[in-house]
Amino acid sequence: MSATDRTTRRYAQTAVQKAALIVGIVFLLVGIAGFIPGLTSNVDRIVFVGHGSEALLLGVFQVSILHNIVHLLFGVVGLWAATSFAASRNFLIWGGAVYALLWLYGLLVPVDSAANFVPMNDADDWLHLGLAVGMILLGLLLGRRQAVTGTARA
Repeated sequence: MSATDRTTRRYAQTAVQKAALIVGIVFLLVGIAGFIPGLTSNVDRIVFVGHGSEALLLGVFQVSILHNIVHLLFGVVGLWAATSFAASRNFLIWGGAVYALLWLYGLLVPVDSAANFVPMNDADDWLHLGLAVGMILLGLLLGRRQAVTGTARA
């Protein structure tokens, strides 16, 4: 690898950067879809925060305005993270850790509790587990090669 290649940042160049980009795009699409009638049922009964939101993305996943904003923010962070190897790896691993915590939170907090402010239903809980496992594995597996060779760039 030449000195120019090592110092020039390329957007979504490595596998882990591409994974962060794809995950970011998916989060952006999900965040937008949460506001679109047809993709989200009962969108007219969406609330900003709380378990009382009756809006269901794809008729399954309970969403609120806050929930959709969080998806949009995760998407923006994923797009930004794709600018570097380290940021992409960190986004996937730590973002996956956040989703693991959300999964545990969803298991421990009753659906109709005031503490369920995001809101989340059972479908959300299991999706969060899948996201946690998937993101962490992507970060660890795709982030290994460059990290092991010591050529990772921030």
